[in-house]
Amino acid sequence: MHTVDLHVPSEIKNLCAVLKKGGFESYLVGGCVRDLLLRREPKDWDITTNAKPPEIQALFEETFYENDFGTVGVVTKSEDPKLKVVEITPYRIEGEYSNARHPDEVRFSDSLSDDLKRRDFSINAIAYDPHTGEIIDEHGGREDLAARRIAAVGDPNERFKEDALRTLRAVRLSAELDFALEPQTAAAIAADAPLLEKISRERVRDELVRILESPRPMQAIFVAQKLGILRFMIPELVSAIGVEQNQAHAYDVFEHLLRSLQHAADKEWPLLIRLAALLHDIGKPASRRWSDEKKDWTFHGHEVIGARMARAILKDLRFSSETIERVSSLVRWHMFFSDPDTVTLSAVRRTIRNVGTDHIKDLLNLRICDRIGTGRPKEQPFRLRKYMSMVEEAMRDPVSVSMLKIDGSRLIALGQAPGPRIGWILHALLEEVLDDPKKNTEAYLESRAGELADLNDTDLKKLGEAGKERKEEEDEAAVAELRKKHHVS
Repeated sequence: MHTVDLHVPSEIKNLCAVLKKGGFESYLVGGCVRDLLLRREPKDWDITTNAKPPEIQALFEETFYENDFGTVGVVTKSEDPKLKVVEITPYRIEGEYSNARHPDEVRFSDSLSDDLKRRDFSINAIAYDPHTGEIIDEHGGREDLAARRIAAVGDPNERFKEDALRTLRAVRLSAELDFALEPQTAAAIAADAPLLEKISRERVRDELVRILESPRPMQAIFVAQKLGILRFMIPELVSAIGVEQNQAHAYDVFEHLLRSLQHAADKEWPLLIRLAALLHDIGKPASRRWSDEKKDWTFHGHEVIGARMARAILKDLRFSSETIERVSSLVRWHMFFSDPDTVTLSAVRRTIRNVGTDHIKDLLNLRICDRIGTGRPKEQPFRLRKYMSMVEEAMRDPVSVSMLKIDGSRLIALGQAPGPRIGWILHALLEEVLDDPKKNTEAYLESRAGELADLNDTDLKKLGEAGKERKEEEDEAAVAELRKKHHVS
């Protein structure tokens, strides 16, 4: 008997103790045991037992049982969300899998061995008794952990024909754990890849999300493509393979997208940026044209085509409407500038309007991913730093008369005659708002404009010109500080 002392929370030990006191066996099993042996913190906890669902429920105060697979949720008094509900499942024997996803029949067993042999991978088929420290490993799971490989339990073709989603899960685990796929398991994934057509897009999406949120998504997508399952995830990515780009790029479109994605993962940026990085140039294969003039490839309008494609891809994968809108918007506007020496603040403001003030930083980060994905070493070259400073300039509140909650048309509607007095009034109002941004409301500005309209030309011009000079001084000081921050001049 192999024993090992693993750190198990008291809540879990208590649940196992109640089962044993009731005369039943109890073991931790699955991913939590794998993670404990790898000295990783488990995301959740699973207990298996020879007790049947009614017997499990009889032992605990608060439970729920709402599935066809025997899993009983036991509610604990723990404050830890991961321990608030713990699933306890009887040993099971599963029947045929006619839909390549769920067993047609589940029977309960009195044998732990029966339960372990139905599991997907050897590293997930290790059982652990938290009281005795006993390890039950009948399928070489600990050996595979030591060798850092993912191997199916028993015949891999049988495992994948039972549940085709396991092919994706194997690739996802390899990315999360940085493990290699055992050769026979990899060969079976390739052979059984078409079975993924039977899997719901929601389940494919869930595995894809976990791949993208792993530390090594580039590795996982490459493996998925090599084994023939990428075409059942995002077939449009397969179309990007071998699509050469212009001289600014060191890689084809496919590798560029994956390298952009990997940089987002390296920076630990959120899922939205990772999705946008993966899809930002998805429209390039459809837009690629040869230019005899440039003697190079062009991709005019690829961001427009790509935004439409990204929207369709994410919709097919059943992502939320919010995710679809935000990612497709980032794809649409990722070509937001070419030369910061010619781009204007008004153009920057339009970009901010297009993606929203809450997401402009996401767009800048996407551009960083795009640049690194080309094979260029610098993450933030001068041009990008300059644009970042311009974004901050444009987002200052306020930065110009145009950002006041009143304009010349409204002043005319209030009775002010067209002419230079309108400009003087607006600049005088700007001076007040620079002192106190809370004054930038329609009600206050209309009232104050009425008072200013009573001044003679000389006094009003003096106030207006003072406001204009104040604005220029404020802007020059702020811009200088921003450019100093971003190391540009």
